[in-house]
Amino acid sequence: MQWNMFLAGRILFGSRVSSLVGEKAKALGGNRALLVTDGTMLRLGIADRIAEQLRAAGCAVSVFSEVEPEPSVETVDRAAAIARAEGADVVVGLGGGSCLDAAKAVSVLATNEGSAAVYQGLGLVTKPGVPKIMIPTTAGTGSEVTFTAVLIRRSDGVKGGINGDFLYPDCSLLDPDLTVSMPPSVTASTGMDALAHALEAFTSRQASPFSDMFAREAIRRIGKHLRVATFNGRDCEARENMMLAALFGGVALANAGVTACHALAYPLGGMFGVAHGVSNALLLSHVARFNAFASPERFAEAAALLGGDTYDIPERDGALLCADLIGELVADLGLPRTLRDLGAGIAKERFATMAAKAMGVARPIANNPRDITEKDCIAIYEEVF
Repeated sequence: MQWNMFLAGRILFGSRVSSLVGEKAKALGGNRALLVTDGTMLRLGIADRIAEQLRAAGCAVSVFSEVEPEPSVETVDRAAAIARAEGADVVVGLGGGSCLDAAKAVSVLATNEGSAAVYQGLGLVTKPGVPKIMIPTTAGTGSEVTFTAVLIRRSDGVKGGINGDFLYPDCSLLDPDLTVSMPPSVTASTGMDALAHALEAFTSRQASPFSDMFAREAIRRIGKHLRVATFNGRDCEARENMMLAALFGGVALANAGVTACHALAYPLGGMFGVAHGVSNALLLSHVARFNAFASPERFAEAAALLGGDTYDIPERDGALLCADLIGELVADLGLPRTLRDLGAGIAKERFATMAAKAMGVARPIANNPRDITEKDCIAIYEEVF
């Protein structure tokens, strides 16, 4: 047994902790903040509230609200240019995983020259960025505790992460109250993203006793609370537990990595603009079935954590039950179940290109519990079609 442990900076969890953003920014030495967010946070008034809390603490604030659902290198480069020009000494990310990833990238680009595209890869960022505070408003990506910022290059449709220790946030404010405004479809897709992180980390070749603790708790909480959070969004217990599950899933993936589901999902986002959580939800049960016999004890345990009855059944059946339960969850949540359902113009003729791009997402492919080939990727796309 041999493994490493990585954790992000300070994490505060609870109702209204987002109101502490000004205090935490000043504690990190911030005087000029760049708030990185999107149009939804502006329309809901949440961005203005966070900006005012920063100003009340004595921080000058600029707001960049152009982050798109699948953030691009080009968008991050524009935000980073503003950060450099205005001398931002703290970056605050507010929103879903796209906003948080963009903010983390902007933080390191404020002190590292060049385009974000230069740093897509592992360990390519050579200098620390300015301090960064993350305020998630969805319960899914776990970006508030990971070392990755995933961006799309519009030039070639390739989706890749800036990965390295300098991407870890310095402070994260997890306020479940901010997730109440999420519509059911977003609650469902981001929750499935959290499940993908937890299950893939739990079955990864890099899993460890440390990552397993977080993955197990994330899977259990999602199995119990995601349906309620989706269909009764004002249930505070469900919202709190889903935000915890996303956090735990993020810690698990930061330490154990994800597997082939994420690799297969990347081309859907990069080539067709499909939301990341939707892509993972669509693929997760199929990849779980593909992997089941490579780690049957793990998938059987995951089935039990999801609420399945695995008592006194063969381990093989328990492993396959995991895939079935995920499929049932996706159906209950009303998320797309086939590539045709996406309406994104995805044709079978594109599967070979998609598979080649998926195989290029090297770390998740290497982490997968079962060896997977380009031919296998095509077969999974065909199965999902």
